[in-house]
Amino acid sequence: MSSGIGAARVERDELRAVQAPLKARCRDDPGAAVVTLRATGTLGEGISCSVQTGRALAKAGFNPSTGGDGSLLCSGDMLLEALAACAGVTLRSVAILTERYCVVLQTIAGAPALAVEAARSD
Repeated sequence: MSSGIGAARVERDELRAVQAPLKARCRDDPGAAVVTLRATGTLGEGISCSVQTGRALAKAGFNPSTGGDGSLLCSGDMLLEALAACAGVTLRSVAILTERYCVVLQTIAGAPALAVEAARSD
């Protein structure tokens, strides 16, 4: 079982403590920083593909806008969700480490009031 960070709220010092030995190992052995991700897809019934994610089996097929019935995950949505998750995790880790100095976090947390006016010139 991993002693890494999960879904619970993490404080800056806790994140640094978990990452310190990992960073030291990668400094000493740069090859240790290489991570190979794998995914396996299996063609299924009709136009579908099952992907083993390591946590669950995801069955993908056509989006309803392209002829699917909505019962299968859209591979485009899955890709977009993966990118959003990656960005979200990165943003959260940066926010934890930089807290009040993170411009992105401060903008999201306290976005300024915006007003837009459209004027027609004749």
